[in-house]
Amino acid sequence: MKITLKDGSSKEYAQPMSIYEIAADISEGLARAACAGEVDGKVEDLRTVIDKDCELNIVTANDEAGLRVIRHTASHVLAEAVKRLFPNAKVTIGPAIDDGFYYDFDSEPFSREDLDKLEAEMKKIIKEGHKLERFTMPREEAIRFMEEKGEPYKVELIRDLPEDAEISFYDQGGFVDLCAGPHLMSTKSVKAFKLISSSMAYWRGDSNKAQLQRIYGTAFQKKEELAAYLEHLEDIKKRDHNKLGREMELFATVDVIGQGLPLLLPKGTKMVMKLQRWIEDLEEKEWGYVRTKTPLMAKSDLYKISGHWDHYKEGMFVLGDEEKDKEVFALRPMTCPFQYYCYKNTQHSYRDLPIRYGETSTLFRNEDSGEMHGLTRVRQFTISEGHLIVRPDQMVEEFKGCIALAQYCLQTLGLEEDVTYHLSKWDPDNSEKYIGEPEVWNETEQHIRNVLNELNIPFVEDVGEAAFYGPKVDINAKNVYGKEDTMITIQWDALLAEQFDMYFIDQNGDKVRPYIIHRTSIGCYERTLAWLIEKYAGKVPTWLCPEQVRILPISEKYADYAEKVRKELAKNDIDVTVDNRSEKIGFKIREARLDKLPYMLVVGQQEAEDGTVSVRSRFAGDEGVKPLQDFIDQICKEIRTKEIRKEVTTEEQK
Repeated sequence: MKITLKDGSSKEYAQPMSIYEIAADISEGLARAACAGEVDGKVEDLRTVIDKDCELNIVTANDEAGLRVIRHTASHVLAEAVKRLFPNAKVTIGPAIDDGFYYDFDSEPFSREDLDKLEAEMKKIIKEGHKLERFTMPREEAIRFMEEKGEPYKVELIRDLPEDAEISFYDQGGFVDLCAGPHLMSTKSVKAFKLISSSMAYWRGDSNKAQLQRIYGTAFQKKEELAAYLEHLEDIKKRDHNKLGREMELFATVDVIGQGLPLLLPKGTKMVMKLQRWIEDLEEKEWGYVRTKTPLMAKSDLYKISGHWDHYKEGMFVLGDEEKDKEVFALRPMTCPFQYYCYKNTQHSYRDLPIRYGETSTLFRNEDSGEMHGLTRVRQFTISEGHLIVRPDQMVEEFKGCIALAQYCLQTLGLEEDVTYHLSKWDPDNSEKYIGEPEVWNETEQHIRNVLNELNIPFVEDVGEAAFYGPKVDINAKNVYGKEDTMITIQWDALLAEQFDMYFIDQNGDKVRPYIIHRTSIGCYERTLAWLIEKYAGKVPTWLCPEQVRILPISEKYADYAEKVRKELAKNDIDVTVDNRSEKIGFKIREARLDKLPYMLVVGQQEAEDGTVSVRSRFAGDEGVKPLQDFIDQICKEIRTKEIRKEVTTEEQK
């Protein structure tokens, strides 16, 4: 057989050879470094025997696929450690993920002390250097094997496989786990690992099934790589909006109020107000939107017309019981059907279109309790929602306009490089989840695909992520932990106008159904605030800061001049405070830095006599003494243009 290697060279063998044996034949060093093999593009275990011509790439820890093998093996080492220290725990699944691995157990919760003990046990297992031996069983025999071991979750996984399936296991010195692989040759090859955290998870991601305990960890080939990653995690913790936002007193949560119902505190409220006023003015004055204000709830009748009652009821907060109450209401999960009736209130000609409705909408969605997180996953939120009622011939250009508005908002906030674009499509294999005919879905998806290609926007296609009434563009971003959320949505709807009997009168006097674009310009304000906190580690651009300037008088003698400066700044709509405490100026400066303020103005005798201010900023450190009006002109321009100034480090400031 002929084996073609990655560099184009080839090896010929007279008999079948395992991938590991081929690696060893190439070089002993390669065999020691090998984690797996890529056979005709598919990653395979080193133990896999090759018996025919193929293309082979030996995968090492320098390859992403090799790193995943290391992490997958580390997850099995973790599972063995858990079974040693917590023998009553039941094992479930333990995959490698992008930045490490996890394993879910049916067990009592694990503390940090438990994780430390498990790490120590894992080191023992690694030092023991057990070989990982792969073996297989027929399905029924595999079921009995796992039943005897008392592992019901593994039994369930096996039962889900075809009856004629051959089930593979890995044995590492007596600990056996159900697994398809691939794995390293020995536990000794796991060189550097760390257990990061533990949390609750649901079996198979279903909140109706058993609650499990998930342990997250990571592994690398080298200790230096692990150390760098752990340092990266420390930086992540400093940026985590759920921690930083509370420390900065931007928001809080209270048990008696409820999960997913954060309180925006005065500073956080001011930031959201600035975002909201910007978006409302931008949409109305520059993009031709008219604003509506609609109810926070409606009768179930409305949602039955739209289809939400049949397709989205489980995600809604329903008020009342259809079997007992004459009228049942629900808090709105979206604004679209309300704005449709704003449109229907007046008969429209083709000349009136497009009509662009915008609303700062407070919405309610009954998110699963396990999904709640800070400001990114909440049950009540406010969104820059809008619906465009357009003629079919206007649809493509208006859709492009919605993308352009979203991109302008992202660019202004400095977030345009942090997003990915997704064409969220229907799933024809689960057509019962959607309304409309396949032809409509295929046509509208192709329209969106054409728009994205024409605008040269790279995108991926996600099957099954469309709303039940239309495909959409989702603009997504990852939080500091790598979890992806949708930030902005632009949706093509060719169906709901029919259900609401919406029409316009065309040039021939005929009634014609319009198309609808559902869109956000900046998305959910709470989620955007969380995104900004993490992006800028709390040091958001000056125009968004709840406190833009703090005046620091050197002593009480200069309190009057500090107040005069404050009034001048306030007259120019600058958010300013005065620190009149009887503290040393160095202490006041350090506190202002910790509060992540853009500007500090130090004032003393010379400044009071000359009408100047001594400017310190997080952008350039000591900016020197400036006439007060010069500073006002400088910061007003920065705020007006929404400039994003580059930060300097504390060392650079010194």
